[in-house]
Amino acid sequence: MELAHIEFSKLKISKTNMRYRDPPPDVSDILPSIRVKGVLQPLIVRPEDGKFGIVAGRRRWFSLKAVKEKLGEVAAPPCAIMAEGDDAEAIEASLLENVARRDPDPMREYETFVRLIKEGRTVDGISATFGMTKAQVNQRLALGNLLPKIRDAYRAEEIDDETVRHLTMASPTQQRKWLRLLNDPHQHAPRGWQLKQWLFGGQQIATSHALFKLADYTGQTVEDLFGEDSYFADADLFWALQNRAIADKREALLKSGWSAVDILEVGTRFQQYEHVKVPKKKGGKVFVAVSHDGAVEIFDGWLSQKDAKKLAKAEERESGKAEKTPRTNTGPVMTQALENYVDLHRHLAVRQALIAHPGAAFRLAVAHMVAASGNWSVKRDPQTTRNPAIRASIEASTAQAAFAAEEQAVFALLGWAREDDEDEAFVARRETADVFTQLETLGDDAVMRVAAFFMARSLQAGSDVVEEVGTRLAVDARAFWQPDDAFFDLIRDRATVNAIVADVAGEPIAKANITEKAKTQKQIVRDYLAGANGRAKVTGWLPGWLEFPARGVGQGPTPDPQTSTEIEPQRMAAE
Repeated sequence: MELAHIEFSKLKISKTNMRYRDPPPDVSDILPSIRVKGVLQPLIVRPEDGKFGIVAGRRRWFSLKAVKEKLGEVAAPPCAIMAEGDDAEAIEASLLENVARRDPDPMREYETFVRLIKEGRTVDGISATFGMTKAQVNQRLALGNLLPKIRDAYRAEEIDDETVRHLTMASPTQQRKWLRLLNDPHQHAPRGWQLKQWLFGGQQIATSHALFKLADYTGQTVEDLFGEDSYFADADLFWALQNRAIADKREALLKSGWSAVDILEVGTRFQQYEHVKVPKKKGGKVFVAVSHDGAVEIFDGWLSQKDAKKLAKAEERESGKAEKTPRTNTGPVMTQALENYVDLHRHLAVRQALIAHPGAAFRLAVAHMVAASGNWSVKRDPQTTRNPAIRASIEASTAQAAFAAEEQAVFALLGWAREDDEDEAFVARRETADVFTQLETLGDDAVMRVAAFFMARSLQAGSDVVEEVGTRLAVDARAFWQPDDAFFDLIRDRATVNAIVADVAGEPIAKANITEKAKTQKQIVRDYLAGANGRAKVTGWLPGWLEFPARGVGQGPTPDPQTSTEIEPQRMAAE
């Protein structure tokens, strides 16, 4: 019999389980314990069809399933893996007998295990005797890293499990400093995830993110036995080694034949919708995205929309097939200002969708708590733009006005009266304890409303989170956006304007005006959208850039099915 932690995704209920066909059981009695402590009693499993079938432990599996649906992730539970020929009844009886010998108090278990280690027992031996995995035994022994006063406070339930878990990674000096904060009534001792931030100075860089050999790192690492991960204590040394490894990776990619390798600024996301997939042999490039926590992602075989268009023209010239007139659908070209405009308007639409879906906003908030992202400090997204026309467009948006009204309503729920609309420090000055006290006076619906607003308020414009949330909530930006002067002024490329003509007026109209100036083609689009100058009015048009998921322009119109008017093909003659 082998004991091991197995990922939840690899577990299923075995058909040999006597309750396999029964409806889901009532787990209300064990769910609170599993939500806080996790699964302590191993599941009995056996290999089945590439996964592990649960022979015994069905209720524990359903409890984990409930936790995963609420939190999005669960820790891998301990499992006893049956070998071929094992007698299930005998294994279960033996395992339950071992488990019955376990003391539920983690500190008592730690003291017992320490005595056994001193008497010559090994971690493997303790694991087998008490029906625990090696990781669980090591987690208990890790409590020995704590100062006696911290262990006493934990035993007296003055410190919660999560805080103790993070304190096991603290040095004795850090523990003494934390104890001073805990014992000082005028100070705040960080707990839970805030303690982890405090220990690592805000930079939690897991060793699993290193591209270099860990042997090359001469600094100290800190192990999290509970999370089964470890972190770099010296962030500067990590980045020196990581940057060198990224440079070596870039050189290797160039030697393998890639035309170029672009390393993005740390924290910059690679936006696939702004690029075109191009193979290596046709000049595709490699983009390297590096996150603030040191993780590196490599995207090979891509070109920006602009570079892809240049490549296509170059290939036509080389093959002697270059056209004398512009092509109809060479793909959209987005200037930096236009990208800024699109990102901010997509942000407005998704922000309003989050307010309308507090459940989704709460889950997104939890995701930000679990994996730090962008603005999650928490602070307002600055909606950054240096272009006054874009700023005017954003301020005139109905979504911006609706958000301002919601802010006023939420602040009223919290009992706040803001003196300066532009002072971001107003919210920063609020005390967590005071906010919690006020939230305690509100009903669940009001609290969810507050959570949805502040999640939407901190949503980072231009991030891939906007794309993911907008797609999952089926956001329709037409509810908040109308083509304005800023939008048309920011489009400079004639082929892109022609693609928009095709979207709004249809392919025949676009082809008939393909050689016209961009200004003329823009006026045609304006006329169709307004129903002016004899054009059949088109309503509900939305450029692909503002759709969820995003797409390029020139791939067919996206009218509102309830209000749009189809274009008559014979109007081409009038162009």
